[in-house]
Amino acid sequence: MAGWDDSDLSSGSPSGSGAGDSSRIAARSLLGESFKDRMLLGIRICKEDLKRKIMMPQYLRLAMRDAIRFKDPNASDMYVGNGNEEAPQAPMVVFVNSRSGGRLGPFLKERLQELMGEEQVFDLSDVKPLDFVHYGLACLEKLADYGDDCAKDTRGKMRVVVAGGDGTVGWVLGSLAELYKHNREPVPPTGIIPLGTGNDLSRSFGWGGSFSFAWRSFVKRSLHKAVIGPICRLDSWRILVAMPAEESVELPHCLHYSEECTLDQELDIEGEYPESQTFFEGVFYNYFSIGMDAQVAYGFHHLRDEKPYLAQGPISNKLIYSGYGCSQGWFFTPCMSDPDLRGLKNILRLHIKKVNCSEWENVQVPSSVRAIVALNLHNYGSGRNPWGHLKPEYMEKRGFVEPNMDDGLLEIFGLKQGWHASFVMVELISAKHIAQIGNYKR
Repeated sequence: MAGWDDSDLSSGSPSGSGAGDSSRIAARSLLGESFKDRMLLGIRICKEDLKRKIMMPQYLRLAMRDAIRFKDPNASDMYVGNGNEEAPQAPMVVFVNSRSGGRLGPFLKERLQELMGEEQVFDLSDVKPLDFVHYGLACLEKLADYGDDCAKDTRGKMRVVVAGGDGTVGWVLGSLAELYKHNREPVPPTGIIPLGTGNDLSRSFGWGGSFSFAWRSFVKRSLHKAVIGPICRLDSWRILVAMPAEESVELPHCLHYSEECTLDQELDIEGEYPESQTFFEGVFYNYFSIGMDAQVAYGFHHLRDEKPYLAQGPISNKLIYSGYGCSQGWFFTPCMSDPDLRGLKNILRLHIKKVNCSEWENVQVPSSVRAIVALNLHNYGSGRNPWGHLKPEYMEKRGFVEPNMDDGLLEIFGLKQGWHASFVMVELISAKHIAQIGNYKR
């Protein structure tokens, strides 16, 4: 079930199943694409000029490094009184997922350090995004409280770039959202260097769908775009999942344990809950799926972790993903007597709140649907648009509005068997439209 919760302002796309509650909690700041950005391909970008725009003064770089290393924002106290320099135009830090991009992470990290300094480039295997939020940004705020104008301006102008896939971007965005909870605004806008398989979040904001073969110049152009790019908005959605307590799962970065899960009292749920339940809470930016699509994505994730030598880049990942989908019965169901291998109708109840409606509505899931997706972006599955470009008469008949990434709405659609999904993915047909939920009133 899904509801809406409005807040201002910038990723992963978790997949799973269970009883849950999904709420729009914020519109995150992402750096997008402008007409000027499209002209960058033929423009020579001066390396030294770029460094002047993004490289922080040395004492601030060292202060952030020490604060993160010792996990103590007070470790920056020794740098108090050094704020005689000016803040750069767009101070920037980069998070690199060294496991993405066909294992190009170490080379990419070295290239980034050439362009902006070693202390401003974080390998996610060493520095977690929350460490940067709790200690790195906190040390700048602490120096600003001591009257350091350079630290204050650097904190206010800070921008973040994520070199990784959609899951990595979502991880960083979710960590930066902690700043809202503690009234530590502004929240740095986020840019992307696409290193993942699908890169739908990157595609949606004009950062590209893949990592360029001419990657050294591509990295430089991406950093330059992060300096001059306009700030766009992206909805984020909170999801609550309840499962029987005896089941154990390995949680992704986007989910964490929660103490309780409170359902809307107006919601009439059939059946009984297990006596003991475990609750999870998280945020998603791309989409949330239930059914065969989620099963294949979850299996692919574990296969890649168990055999990392198979994940050598986006093309090999997509081949493995497709092969895994075939082996899981997406195209041919071996046993129709097992409800888990049939449509979702027998095991799922879908309750929604439509646009500008306050009451819950029970939606009948078509018997042929084997995967349900709640989509927040235009892109899904490496740049496809399963919702499609709908005619105005059809949208008016169904009560739909034109979707956008910051409209406070989710598009709910279904995928049938693999053949139907294949035609949707090559955009010969649209997915099965189920509902559009949320509230677009501001």
